[in-house]
Amino acid sequence: MVDVPGPRRDLVGYARDLPPGGWPGDARIAISVVVNYEEGSERSFAMGDPDQETSTEWNSYALPPGVRNLAMETMYEYGSRVGIWRILDVLDKYRVKATFFACAVAIEQNPHVGRAIVEGGHSVVSHGYRWEETFRLSRDQEREHIRLATASFTRTLGIQPRGWYCRYGPSINTRELLVEEGFDYDCDAYNDDLPYFVEVRGKRHLVVPYTPDVNDFRFWQSPGIATSSQFFEYLKDSFDVLYAEGARRPRMMSIGLHPRQIGRPGRIAGLERFLAYTQDFDGVAYLTRDQIADAWLADHGGTGGS
Repeated sequence: MVDVPGPRRDLVGYARDLPPGGWPGDARIAISVVVNYEEGSERSFAMGDPDQETSTEWNSYALPPGVRNLAMETMYEYGSRVGIWRILDVLDKYRVKATFFACAVAIEQNPHVGRAIVEGGHSVVSHGYRWEETFRLSRDQEREHIRLATASFTRTLGIQPRGWYCRYGPSINTRELLVEEGFDYDCDAYNDDLPYFVEVRGKRHLVVPYTPDVNDFRFWQSPGIATSSQFFEYLKDSFDVLYAEGARRPRMMSIGLHPRQIGRPGRIAGLERFLAYTQDFDGVAYLTRDQIADAWLADHGGTGGS
């Protein structure tokens, strides 16, 4: 058996004993709209990186070694030049406050977006200094990058994010470093429809899980989802199940968005149709990740020893 260090797995969770509690206004479901703002912080030769992103609208397309992928770069640029504004317009129309999983360098590259996030009343979770794979970093490198991201957001947005989310998952050191650096929660899990606590170095730490399925990244990764109608149907089906379950215990629905993907004119309608659909239901709360964390901490004893 290979002995690889890391946290113990929890395959049980809440089981059928779902915790009591609730969302603001006695809502039965909290919907968390997440906009991943990464454009300008992705791997590219233009940024001086030793390699470059392979995931594009054309799926993965390999170029000869050392050849700059200008097509890839412009596909990401679409998100920061056009797609982000289309998303913000839809959010404004339905008065939805989103959480931006923002990379610090991406905000540095486009301060117009940073101002729009703050002025729109949206919240920010740190998505790292760059859109990078933290599990490739040493512990000291990861700590330094967490601090670089925090300092950058303080300069560009005037805020210090309370939550954290890694690209493609955390390293075995991430949670310990986040607790050391004073973060209230992280979103680096895909294993539940509700927040939960874990013990990190004797302290109780909150996890607000995210989702890989209710996510527009499927437009790039899954050829079977190609239209806004298909995306809307998946959002609707997910909501309907969770809303029904929410009659017994509170539920949370996460929606993952990317400006370079859902921000395309042929896809944005799927998001707008969903936001319009949920307007007809009582007991629906669109909450930021900070609001979800605050509600869970208030109902379950705040932070402290487990």
